[in-house]
Amino acid sequence: MCKEKLENGDLLFMSDSSEFSKAIIETTNKYSHVGIYFDGMIYHATRKHGVIKQTLEDFLNEGNWNIDIYRYPEIDCETVYKRAEKYLGCEYNHSFYPDNGKFYCSQFIAEILPVFDSVPMKFNDDEKEVSDYWKKYYKELNLDVPIGVMGTNPSQLSECKKIMFIGKYK
Repeated sequence: MCKEKLENGDLLFMSDSSEFSKAIIETTNKYSHVGIYFDGMIYHATRKHGVIKQTLEDFLNEGNWNIDIYRYPEIDCETVYKRAEKYLGCEYNHSFYPDNGKFYCSQFIAEILPVFDSVPMKFNDDEKEVSDYWKKYYKELNLDVPIGVMGTNPSQLSECKKIMFIGKYK
């Protein structure tokens, strides 16, 4: 699927080869990032800038993303777009703890498109309940790892029965 076939409200589920992405995928399975498309722009929560909108071209130029497109057929694009605009400028939620006025990518999407369930968060790898990556990450934040705290992740959102896979972005 190419840019010309994207529709407003399409969800872009992504992964790349960064260490952060690998740590998320190791725990959650498939995707490390998610954003939503409106009028040539992708709205998403980024570690560097918080909740932003940027042209799809600029976003694609920032990394080597593998992107799958999903669609929620019953979306009210006008309402979801207004919600996305409302949260522009909010800080990134580096801790992944809920209810702090900040957003990580899937938390932002679940907030503006409230059709997704929350799940207990995991930070494991194949061998440990908390992977070495996440132990170091949370030590630097001086916080406990939020194991079991209710949250979301991109892979889990992609499994929602209310959305459908459209195709790979090429």
